[in-house]
Amino acid sequence: MKLSRSLLFVPGHRQSWVAKGIASGADALILDLEDSVPSSLKNEARHTVAQSVREVRKSGSDIGLYARLNALDSGLTGDDLEVIAIEQLDGFVLPKTFSEVDIAHFDALVTHFERRNGVPSGHFEFILALETAQAYASCERLIAASPRNATLFAGTARDADVARSVGFQFTPEGLETLYMRSRALLATRAAGCEFPLFGLWQDVHDLEGARRFAVDNRRLGFRGQVVIHPSHVQIANEVFSPSDTEVEFYEGMIAAFEAAERDGIAAVDYEGQHIDYAHVKTAQAVVDLHATLTSRKSNDDTSAVLR
Repeated sequence: MKLSRSLLFVPGHRQSWVAKGIASGADALILDLEDSVPSSLKNEARHTVAQSVREVRKSGSDIGLYARLNALDSGLTGDDLEVIAIEQLDGFVLPKTFSEVDIAHFDALVTHFERRNGVPSGHFEFILALETAQAYASCERLIAASPRNATLFAGTARDADVARSVGFQFTPEGLETLYMRSRALLATRAAGCEFPLFGLWQDVHDLEGARRFAVDNRRLGFRGQVVIHPSHVQIANEVFSPSDTEVEFYEGMIAAFEAAERDGIAAVDYEGQHIDYAHVKTAQAVVDLHATLTSRKSNDDTSAVLR
């Protein structure tokens, strides 16, 4: 999975919102076929999503594109995949999973429609949305259930499916879901997946609350956020990018350590902190992330000029 600081939900039947989503600066879009689409518009939404995906790729954009499928128990998953399992799509968000058996069923369906639609085998990756008590209780097994699994999405939205399933009452501080989020985070990283995701902040007008929510989860170890409104995209992008101060601090740490290393020393006092090889590896990861994001922005700016 590509680095995605922000993944913006877009209702699948709202084609004009796709361009708005891209303009918001989101690293990825989740084109929804499930809860945000009226039952009467499900079929229309499938074809709209397929058309939107083709048009985005035709424009030259390499933004991450995922589609949230309808749940297995809806009976609509195969109908979704028949239309939207196209090579221009990166993967699928899997809703309302309960066990690794569900992952196997999704995998089998996707494998079938890859072959049927002429898509290379194994092309699509999965983002597993944890929306049930059973999913959180077995998240380690879920993420190991398919090589397609790219990450877990620890959804803890107010009054949504997981709140009903687990029975918690949402608070902005999030203590009631700290264990759940921590478990999903550890399962993701233990499986070798680099970009654990969290969400959702539902109060679209409370931008300060959205920022606190993002900062708290970054401190916990998450690498990206699923959002439901374009106004939250830049907040997520900023929070999950190294600040100038952080980059300066870690570049200085690397330089100080390299100078000490040349003198035959593998531990150094840097701004009052003990630094050795372990700390420098962390510093280098932050500097590398900054370089990746800077390069991405440069490429995006160049593409915009060329268009």
